[in-house]
Amino acid sequence: MIKVYENVGANGGATLTGYIHSPSREMPNYDNRPAILVIPGGGYSMVSDRENEPVALAFFAEGFNVFALQYSVGAAARDMQPLLEAAAAIAMMRSRAAEWHIIADKIAVCGFSAGGHLAGSIGILYNKPELLERGGYAPDQVRPDAMALCYPVITSGAEAHRGSFTNLTGSSLDDEANREYSLELYVTDKTPPAFIWHCVDDTCVPVDNSIILIEALRKHKVPFEAHLFEKGGHGISVCTREVGTPNPHCAHWVELFCEWLRAKFETNI
Repeated sequence: MIKVYENVGANGGATLTGYIHSPSREMPNYDNRPAILVIPGGGYSMVSDRENEPVALAFFAEGFNVFALQYSVGAAARDMQPLLEAAAAIAMMRSRAAEWHIIADKIAVCGFSAGGHLAGSIGILYNKPELLERGGYAPDQVRPDAMALCYPVITSGAEAHRGSFTNLTGSSLDDEANREYSLELYVTDKTPPAFIWHCVDDTCVPVDNSIILIEALRKHKVPFEAHLFEKGGHGISVCTREVGTPNPHCAHWVELFCEWLRAKFETNI
């Protein structure tokens, strides 16, 4: 079952597409399932197709209910708009959990590159006062229960993917505006468990981004699992011919993440 929900977020700029398993009398134990919110990358300048539906369908095939977020980019990404849209998507998934057959306390977010930054932002900055006030949320409404960050943009420091921050804030510098979204600075012991993977030879978003976040998670004793692949580059999505980046070794990340998430969510789907 595929459903499209438009006008998501404070200014209605986002679209949420759901891939939902239909309940079956033959499988009564699976009427309700954990869910994953997929957030494609694109440097906050576009939303990648190869990190969108192919990823959603891979997770759907693993038994999860999946939602993919088409969020605001370019000049429309300013003023915290993508974060508001990610928060709205999770809040909507929780409020309509019964209708969409979601287990409301088992919602993960999975983001790629700049989408990994957005996924990490809603995971780490979920209790940002301005976000809660503007969206009218309580922290538990928008905090994901787990997050997968795939070759993510994390830091506004020396190893930053500067283009992502420029599109997000309008500044090309490591200044106050960008440090508000330098995620390693805001990890706490309340940050959701994380699954992280990155390729060491990534020349677009340096692997240092993931390493910096891993150190912050370790410091705050946040559960995490990380996989650093020697070769693969950037933007490889599910690593298949369909997405134009066939890489059988790196493709194992999908299986590894799903195994990890099933263990975290204590589910046998």
